[in-house]
Amino acid sequence: MTETASEKVDFETLVAQRRSTRGYKPDPVSRELMEEIIEIAKRAPSSMNTQPWHFHAVTGAPLELIREGNTERMMAGAKVDREIKMSDHGYQGVHRDRQVEIAVQLFEAMGIERHDKERRQDWVMRGFRQFDAPVSVVVTMDKELADDTVAHFDVGAATYGLVLAATSKGLGCVINGQGIMQSAVVREHANIPEDQVIMTCVAMGWPDPDFVANHVVSRRSPNEDVVDFVGFDD
Repeated sequence: MTETASEKVDFETLVAQRRSTRGYKPDPVSRELMEEIIEIAKRAPSSMNTQPWHFHAVTGAPLELIREGNTERMMAGAKVDREIKMSDHGYQGVHRDRQVEIAVQLFEAMGIERHDKERRQDWVMRGFRQFDAPVSVVVTMDKELADDTVAHFDVGAATYGLVLAATSKGLGCVINGQGIMQSAVVREHANIPEDQVIMTCVAMGWPDPDFVANHVVSRRSPNEDVVDFVGFDD
């Protein structure tokens, strides 16, 4: 779909069309369109209608400052500064296998060889720069619910709603944890209030059709690996 596309698609098609977009055109995204997208995303369900989420849509000079600060600190060897809890040992087992698999798919699509340290490093830097997307939506939640796992679930639902809404409007996006590696930088330049916790960010913009990694489709585990059916054969 393009910026001028008006066709409607059913939900199943929309979900299938969604891609993690890592290459963008420089064209700006209007505030009006972002308002529409966020209005849709806010229809996500939440426990007892608590709506613990907030969206901070950032573009222009403030986003450039976030890119610069995030990249400079990471390149200088700064410790990861995220406000959300992360595993101390990273992904393990099947989760690590899936992580490696998508990395291999992307590198193969981009023609990045295993020994090509320079291009592999450049790929990592793209993540720190939020893939040079013209918009970053920083997703936060109310700090008073920071230890409430149900609220985390709700924010995740709203973030997926944001991604699907953007896709329905012809935009590309990718949920990008690398973009908040240095959350203090994001907090400063996105004017995040102190009573909110930075959860993640979503890079967003018009997809570049010539960026080959945009066409990579990540694989999903078959139902027999992740689903149990109970009582259906009774």
